[in-house]
Amino acid sequence: MPESGIGQRNSAVLAGILVLAALFRLHDVQQPLIDAFSWREASTAMMADNFMTRSWNIFFPQVSWTGPGPSYQGRELQIISYITALLYSLFGWHDWLGRLVAIAFGLWGVLALHRLINRVWDTAHAHAGAFLLAIMPGAVFIDQSFLPDPAMLSLVITGAWLYVVYLQEDRHGLLVLAGAITTLGVLAKLPGIAVVAPMTYATFSILEVRGRLNPRRILQILPVALIAGALILAYYRWALYVGTNYPPYHVAGSGYLWDDGLSKFLSQAFYLPAAWKIASSWLFSLPVLILAGIALLVTPPGMTDPARHKAPWFFHVWFAGAVLVYFFAAREIKTNPWNFHIFSVPVAVMAGRGLILLTAIDGRHPGSRWRWLRLASIVGVVIVGGSIPGLQLMKTPYAQSGHKLGVQLSSLSKPGDLVIAASATIGDPIAIYYSRRRGWVFPPGGGMNDWSVLPDDGEAIDMLETLRAKDAAWFGVAKNARDSKGRKLLEYNTGLIAHLDKTAERVIDDDTLLIYRLAPPTASYRGSRMKRAVGPTQSSSNAEPATQGF
Repeated sequence: MPESGIGQRNSAVLAGILVLAALFRLHDVQQPLIDAFSWREASTAMMADNFMTRSWNIFFPQVSWTGPGPSYQGRELQIISYITALLYSLFGWHDWLGRLVAIAFGLWGVLALHRLINRVWDTAHAHAGAFLLAIMPGAVFIDQSFLPDPAMLSLVITGAWLYVVYLQEDRHGLLVLAGAITTLGVLAKLPGIAVVAPMTYATFSILEVRGRLNPRRILQILPVALIAGALILAYYRWALYVGTNYPPYHVAGSGYLWDDGLSKFLSQAFYLPAAWKIASSWLFSLPVLILAGIALLVTPPGMTDPARHKAPWFFHVWFAGAVLVYFFAAREIKTNPWNFHIFSVPVAVMAGRGLILLTAIDGRHPGSRWRWLRLASIVGVVIVGGSIPGLQLMKTPYAQSGHKLGVQLSSLSKPGDLVIAASATIGDPIAIYYSRRRGWVFPPGGGMNDWSVLPDDGEAIDMLETLRAKDAAWFGVAKNARDSKGRKLLEYNTGLIAHLDKTAERVIDDDTLLIYRLAPPTASYRGSRMKRAVGPTQSSSNAEPATQGF
């Protein structure tokens, strides 16, 4: 086939992959933020709301679940939430706009990965790797979630792609562009730092093959790398400062090696059993992991053709960089599995390599009917046996009662009212988000205190009265609300409910919700029992539980 015809066919294949990626990611895009990641999505969405309604200063992100005042948080650079806020100002508030922004980044990531693989390996592997990223359940689900991770992954893939082009073709303008885009990717989410490993490897591999590995060339690259590192360090030091100096003293993320200690990580086997369950059941799926495992048993393509200026071990080194990040943050990544997204690139690429190897296992002509049948069969197993059940598991509306609670609070309250809400998962702020009000999760969250665990009745009543004294006007609870120990609020805190029945008006009591209108605090609670402080304590970090229903 003439070269132009091959190019047209490859372009058509890439277009088909992108269409497939879009179809997977756009499915059910208007679902409220009630899926397995509702907790983190609600916080991200609140930050977008507060950019638009309170302050456009991207360096002071704030949520709405710690009371009426500014609730500044130590967070990653809010790229997706900020873009979403800009869209809100143009088109009005729609909760699915955040999903669309994430999907746009995810689709760009599929395209960028295709171009990167084509540069590092070849076109056939580019098709296969991009296809796997397009349909892997975890990649699809994260890319359609209102989270910062889709921006992180697409930006670091793009940065790596442009950097490889710079190394291969000496297009010096791409060095600065690659450095800037990669820096933004790491600022969007810190696990993106793993991309430094394959980029470093590519520097030495490609330049050595080209005979251009010399001090002069390294000195051209070094200033860009140092500036990028300084910007990343400066921003995350700032995030730590904000989270430790402004109420509610909350820095997102915890469970790092330096927090827990090596002995605890070793006692938990670095949380590998839990990580494997996540990876095999929905994040990558077992069929994809089998394909990737096959690829790891053979050498990468391009090993016998160094003149092509490729870096054959690029994605193996990427995987090693991601493993290093996991080593230092195993509990955080296991608890919040969207952080595994940095693994999506090497797993998709290796699985694509495995797909090609299995398809060509009998050595038949590439266009033979048996090859096409084998390819279709493998793809069918991956989609039907992995992607679809994985996505169904994660798209289950675990937080539906919290959404309903928020909508009811929105209709009952008036602008300026402060609400208290306990969603299906204790601590999940989804009901606060859909109430379109500010208020508190119950028990109150932020800082180091664990707000996913219900207090006993005495402490719960004190918490309620403290919040009532801060002008809380409504208290709502989903009747299926339970804490991280599996205890249902309505069964564990019967004393709290009895106290509410004596001191507040029961407005809604149906099969799923219980909502009270709060009266002003009683004199007794203004006095002796109000002396107990409730709320966040100053600390450097605290994690938000990740998934619902697991």
